[in-house]
Amino acid sequence: MITGTCVKPGKFELREAALPQTAPEGWALVDICAVGLCGTDYHIFQGKHPYLEYPRVIGHELSGRVVESTAELKSGTLVVINPYVSCGTCRACLRGKPNCCTRIQVLGVHCDGGLCARIAVPCGNLYPAEGLTEVQAAMVEFLAIGAHAVARSGIAPGDRVLITGAGPIGIGTAMFARLQGAEVHLLDLSRKRLELASDKFGFEHLHGDSTAILVGDLADGFDVIFDATGSARAIEAGFPLLAHGSSYVLVSIVKDRISFDDAEFHKREARIIGSRNALKSDFERVMEAIRKGAIDTDALLSAEFSLADLPTRFSELVEDREGLIKAIVRP
Repeated sequence: MITGTCVKPGKFELREAALPQTAPEGWALVDICAVGLCGTDYHIFQGKHPYLEYPRVIGHELSGRVVESTAELKSGTLVVINPYVSCGTCRACLRGKPNCCTRIQVLGVHCDGGLCARIAVPCGNLYPAEGLTEVQAAMVEFLAIGAHAVARSGIAPGDRVLITGAGPIGIGTAMFARLQGAEVHLLDLSRKRLELASDKFGFEHLHGDSTAILVGDLADGFDVIFDATGSARAIEAGFPLLAHGSSYVLVSIVKDRISFDDAEFHKREARIIGSRNALKSDFERVMEAIRKGAIDTDALLSAEFSLADLPTRFSELVEDREGLIKAIVRP
């Protein structure tokens, strides 16, 4: 089979690999239907991901069809693949937090991913995608990141919420914050991204400058802030925007250290919350929202093409990320 492999920063190739014919006990073989590309994949291409060794078959936003039947899933069943393979025995796993397992293996990051024809996956990481298309099923994982962050935040209806970073993860987070009844604001330096958020998804409260945001009704700050920028500087700029009694949810990952004024932070009795990956309940919440039409997946889809076209398209996609929500590859 052909695999989409990032050989080193800036170099992406199609490579040959053996088609898996058997799976370990408790695992299943899945034929990949669609793969979503996200910021993680672009960061791998650019050499910016902190947890990766090259070469790596990328791809963790995956839908597929079961090849070998399991006790729960018949052959041919369309599934969403949870790419977070956990150990099941560490303290986090035993406390119901496999998304931050101490020995986690994320497909396409810590181990080879699904930008190929077929992979083996633990049966417990396969979720039936009844009522979804193959492309919609490939969008569930990235939306689950935002759904998990919103679940972690404790948002209440009427809360004033700011999402910094209006890329795909920020948009997904904003969608689920809005579904919780929050007043959602988006902050991004890119006018193009803010226009996409308005035109495609109907967000009205848009801001292009963090230094001018605390005026009028917003002078008291925001009850919850989500960072989806991947920028330490942007994260630090968010602390003065916190209202008293607020929460700061860090969705993005940065390599740098983050500093803030402790006296101001304590005065607000604010909370910092890390949000990593997603849980099965988040995947299920996303699928139900798509089935109900609460999430417009057509608006999320920016491009769709074959794996054979990706080597010539990758650099273009990285350069045009401001205009992208979700690119889908058909392996």
